[in-house]
Amino acid sequence: MADFDNKNLETDVNDLTNENIESSISEKVIKLSRVAKVVKGGKRFSFSALVAVGDKSGRVGLGFGKANEVSDAIAKATNNAKKNMVEVYLTKKKTIPHEIIGKYKTSKVIVRPATPGTGVIAGGAVRAIMEVVGVTDVLAKILGSKNQLNVAKATLDALTKLRNIKVVAKLRGKKLTDLF
Repeated sequence: MADFDNKNLETDVNDLTNENIESSISEKVIKLSRVAKVVKGGKRFSFSALVAVGDKSGRVGLGFGKANEVSDAIAKATNNAKKNMVEVYLTKKKTIPHEIIGKYKTSKVIVRPATPGTGVIAGGAVRAIMEVVGVTDVLAKILGSKNQLNVAKATLDALTKLRNIKVVAKLRGKKLTDLF
């Protein structure tokens, strides 16, 4: 009987933590497009949305959705982004550990760490992604194509390439003190 109560208690705790995770996730619409399809009777409008979601402590996801209504497109994109969330290494000062270049097709994003108090100096899609991931101080520059979808994917590529100093030391088979 006691085991049964403990199992119920564990599932209740798991449900609460899942609700807390869902409530702590913030979303930011990067791009919203109205697309017209010309048919015999006139024009049919549909909408596409590009959304970034994150928990402001190192997890971020990017999603794309299409629908006939704006709210439906945003909801589809948000659900897609939540499914595709990835973990990002951040420092204690809420910046990135090192400079990195992300590429996707012809878009290139250079992301550099910044000193505390600098803020997020980035444009468009890069700024939105940095805000939802929880980075407060970073410098970024977009090179090549400025297409927001490609820039967002290049930024996500850069963030997933980031490595923690502990991971690098372990991969090299060295101690932290040997690296400095």
